[in-house]
Amino acid sequence: MLVAAEASGDMLGAGLMRELQRQSPVPLSFCGVGGKRMADLGVESPFDIAELSILGLVEGLKAYKRVKARVADTVALASREKPDAVVLIDSWGFTLRVAHGIRAVMPDVPLIKYVGPQVWATRPGRARTLARSVDLLLALHPMDAPYFEKEGLKTVVVGNPALNVDFTQADPKGLRARLSLGDAPMLLVLPGSRPSEIKRLMPVFRETIEGLARARPDLKFVVPVADTVRDLVHEGLRGVDAGLSLLDSEADKLSAMRAATVALACSGTVTTELALAGCPMIVAYKVEPLTYFLFKHISPLQHVTLFNIMAQKGVAPEFIQHECTAENLIRALSERLDDPAFREAQTTEQFSALDLMGRGQPAPAIRAAEAVLQYLKLT
Repeated sequence: MLVAAEASGDMLGAGLMRELQRQSPVPLSFCGVGGKRMADLGVESPFDIAELSILGLVEGLKAYKRVKARVADTVALASREKPDAVVLIDSWGFTLRVAHGIRAVMPDVPLIKYVGPQVWATRPGRARTLARSVDLLLALHPMDAPYFEKEGLKTVVVGNPALNVDFTQADPKGLRARLSLGDAPMLLVLPGSRPSEIKRLMPVFRETIEGLARARPDLKFVVPVADTVRDLVHEGLRGVDAGLSLLDSEADKLSAMRAATVALACSGTVTTELALAGCPMIVAYKVEPLTYFLFKHISPLQHVTLFNIMAQKGVAPEFIQHECTAENLIRALSERLDDPAFREAQTTEQFSALDLMGRGQPAPAIRAAEAVLQYLKLT
């Protein structure tokens, strides 16, 4: 059984399923909770995971009853299907509740967590909480392991999946031709995959797009849209007066990352993917004011973008909360649109930061599947 509550987790789950099927010496069947990618591989989710795309303390409190109901649905699915192992993917609050629920009704089933909370960034006490809740952690980053191993949780570092995105089939020239972009400068806009992200960022991103379009009539805008927020993105960009193209497929998104001149990105996994594609970017983010206040008071981090954290400097500029204004975004994007040397220097620094993160190592799905099968004594 695999449980993924967000689009990024759905991608991880699908990759793990493929590798488990490929590596397992015995036939496997799957059940669980997931999105479109896992559904394509046969997992019929009991509810739409878009209901669980929640970020921040305040948003979580507002959604408590809904999350509690979906936890019960997930535990009921486990009770009915009786899996031999459960993999809980990312989504800390939801999957922790699911772990406790499943443990209560199936105390002997192995519980495996895929992606741990970033305890090196904030709330180190979560390492102990997780160690008491699951049997194995598949961690993304080398700095994760010491925190969890100290609490007695077996931890296998599998790497960050964003470092192994396959760009070999990306076709930037073909995408530009299909969208009739020619050689025009192109801004790639990535507003996020959670409803809360779209609601907070889209007004600023829309104002940024419209401001740049007025000042730069030749500039083209391309917006990849995650399944979980398609309707919200379309509504948020309705009536925008700009050369705008919306993309629905993952293949087109990767092609767009290679084709773009510059990107405006919501903070998250996509920033690592953009850096891997060689695309210079600026990063933006907004949360509930109380969530931001609490984060600033409990986290020692100076940056939120992973490769900036690894590099210990702002390789890609970050505009967070009150700094996330159309004026600031337009100024930073214009600097990069106007200066090819500036873009090239930032791309080089991004590559150096990715090397610190472990670029070039085997795909995490391969290592994660190996760890699961070894833990279950199937290899």
